[in-house]
Amino acid sequence: MQIKLRLATLADADLLLAWRNDSETRQFSHHTHEISRSEHIAWLAKTLANPERKLFIAELAGKPVGTVRADHQSNVWEISWTIAPEARGQGIGKEMVRTLALQIQDPIRAEIKAGNVASIKIAEFAGLHFSHESQGTLHYIRSECKTVAAN
Repeated sequence: MQIKLRLATLADADLLLAWRNDSETRQFSHHTHEISRSEHIAWLAKTLANPERKLFIAELAGKPVGTVRADHQSNVWEISWTIAPEARGQGIGKEMVRTLALQIQDPIRAEIKAGNVASIKIAEFAGLHFSHESQGTLHYIRSECKTVAAN
């Protein structure tokens, strides 16, 4: 499976909003409320202008299958991801997050809502390890840059 990451643009707004407002995505997000289009457009414009944040669209055979985001803070990248509803259960999330992790040399962290088994598996596949739990959020880290072997 060859996942390609490309930087998101404002043209991706409707696609990203649909993925963000998907009920399963919202269930496992920090903020579970539905987002309005105007709120989303404002967030996306701010995100795209932020040099410390990278937002990617993951594509498989030219078709968008998910999104991964990396926020740089104090020499650590916090990553997060969403898999398109129609692409879930196919190993795509593992590949897209690992693809991003392989591009990052600094430490990486991710926060995963307790009970989100799919995202736990994705984080571990990408080389992150459980650190601790705090208020229903699992914290995963990769403190050392290691090459994750491809299948």
